[in-house]
Amino acid sequence: MYQFAIYVYLLGVVIASLFSKKVRKMWRGENQALDILRKQVDPNAKYIWVHAASLGEFEQGRPLMERIRKEHPEYKILLTFFSPSGYEVRKNYQGADIICYLPLDTIRNARRFLRTVRPVMAFFIKYEFWYNYLHILRHRGVPTYSVSSIFRPDQIFFRWYGRSYANVLKCFTRFFVQNEESQRLLADIGITDVEVVGDTRFDRVVEIKEAAKQLPIVESFVHGVPSLEWQKEGGEPRQLPMVFVAGSSWPPDEDIFIPYFNQHKEWKMIIAPHVIGEDHLKQIISKIEGKVVRYTEATTENVADANVLIIDCFGLLSSIYHYGSVAYVGGGFGVGIHNTLEAGVWGVPVIFGPNNKHFAEAQGLLQCGGGLEIHNDGDFNRIMQVFTEHPEDIARAGNSSTNYVSNLCGATDKILESVEKGF
Repeated sequence: MYQFAIYVYLLGVVIASLFSKKVRKMWRGENQALDILRKQVDPNAKYIWVHAASLGEFEQGRPLMERIRKEHPEYKILLTFFSPSGYEVRKNYQGADIICYLPLDTIRNARRFLRTVRPVMAFFIKYEFWYNYLHILRHRGVPTYSVSSIFRPDQIFFRWYGRSYANVLKCFTRFFVQNEESQRLLADIGITDVEVVGDTRFDRVVEIKEAAKQLPIVESFVHGVPSLEWQKEGGEPRQLPMVFVAGSSWPPDEDIFIPYFNQHKEWKMIIAPHVIGEDHLKQIISKIEGKVVRYTEATTENVADANVLIIDCFGLLSSIYHYGSVAYVGGGFGVGIHNTLEAGVWGVPVIFGPNNKHFAEAQGLLQCGGGLEIHNDGDFNRIMQVFTEHPEDIARAGNSSTNYVSNLCGATDKILESVEKGF
């Protein structure tokens, strides 16, 4: 049934590629992957294969790749992607020797791929469970690891009708899972070579923070902004700039937070939308009352008296959270929230929408008090009013965010220690 489903999926991709530019890129990339490998694979080299579905999984695998590259330069790294949103952004990543799409998981493709690359070790990040690739890896005796994986009872592996497909999990040499529930679920179906190490994404956001960029445009924008002040009993006065940062926002998110700041212009706002298309940017600008400047058009002079700065380019968001006192992470009113850790690592409260139940880091932030869930604009307005009247609550929630991230770092060290004998 799996083989039949793959060919049905293949037919769907071919049809969809006629209408979707994104699908067309993926289809072409998958077809070209084997040619790329034949040209670029060094037959005398030893390859470690890392597969990431998309950009988020790449960020989880990145600390692992960079540590392997640093500590074991005798190996080369092959990085594959499934989605264009990962490949197109990271196709020039310098931490891998070869980067390409992963050909669709047919038996023929899997055999040709593995015959060409001959990996000595393989890492699949988070949710990737390709039946044919994994079975052939096991048949060839290649150590294969699942990294930062997380399991839930509603997944197909743990339903009566999915027990046959669950055999694919037995192809892994070892699972490095995020939490104890995942370990328990795997044990229930007879998989015990499992270690709870946490999520490598915590290591990654700390690395990003340490390498954060100084942004003169943003510094000019926030310079002189009013501050929220309070004083602990017997302590020094403390201040927080009235700067709000919205990252990876979608229209439903913007409809919630923009009206508040139209009425409270004492706050300055930075918006980094998830989709940086001209239509979306114009839509955002049309909703804002006050002076708006786009980052690509900003100077240190014209941005100083602006109310809102819109980040209309990629690669800056993780550094921009540093300039805010309160952060909002978008996606929670759609398919799911984006990266809350990028904000939380900076010690700010993180606000997000209700679609966060399948995101362990968001759940962790909620439990520790560093994250705040909203369902509508009324929830958002109440939170901002409390923060404005009681800035010590911002500091308290921000400290919770910082502690949450720092306490869960170290997954990369644990993984490498466990697989070290394979190098």
